[in-house]
Amino acid sequence: MTDAVSAATTATTTQTSSAQSQRATGLTSDFETFLKMLTAQARYQDPLEPLDSTEYASQLAQFSMVEQQVQGNETLVAMQNQLGLSNMAAMSGWVGMEARVSAPGYFNGTSPVVVSPNPAASADAVTMIVRDADGAEVNRIALPVAAEPYSWDGTDADGNTVEEGSYTFTIESRRGDDVLLSDLAEVYTEVKETQMLGNDVVLITEGGSAILASSVTALRNRATDA
Repeated sequence: MTDAVSAATTATTTQTSSAQSQRATGLTSDFETFLKMLTAQARYQDPLEPLDSTEYASQLAQFSMVEQQVQGNETLVAMQNQLGLSNMAAMSGWVGMEARVSAPGYFNGTSPVVVSPNPAASADAVTMIVRDADGAEVNRIALPVAAEPYSWDGTDADGNTVEEGSYTFTIESRRGDDVLLSDLAEVYTEVKETQMLGNDVVLITEGGSAILASSVTALRNRATDA
């Protein structure tokens, strides 16, 4: 996943730079062509019926305004890219910490995965459904109707420890036989790396998943919070 995100980041950056270069080259070429056309018209105009020089100046001014606007837009794009890099540098301090986000959690074989459920307040029963990376159901666990964190110890329905890997946690809120809400729960996952993907900062998690930094709802120090 990390390699894929890196490749996508490189491709996006290359495409953006190429597009900006093409726009600048095309604009310069068009402007030079426009000047040549004005020069040719002035050179070969009928002396008895000369063209209006005011119209020349108006056309030149209009094209110059468009040129300045395009150059201004390219400057804004460059500033936006620079801001994105600054954000990535600032978020490099997140590496080694645990971010809370709606994404698969990684079970490393020993440490529990901390899940943050958010069930419907009107529910009378809440179930956490654990699925593996292939979508197969691993376990169903009854939870209280509360937003208290739950530590999944990596066991299946038979009490056996599952293999290392990524797992999703769906919180199903029921009232009687009706499902009121079924949402992917937030989990705490360790941040291993920060990358740029276009203008967005992407976090690479312990399990290799790529998540947007803007989707993180909480951050904590792994060394001090159990």
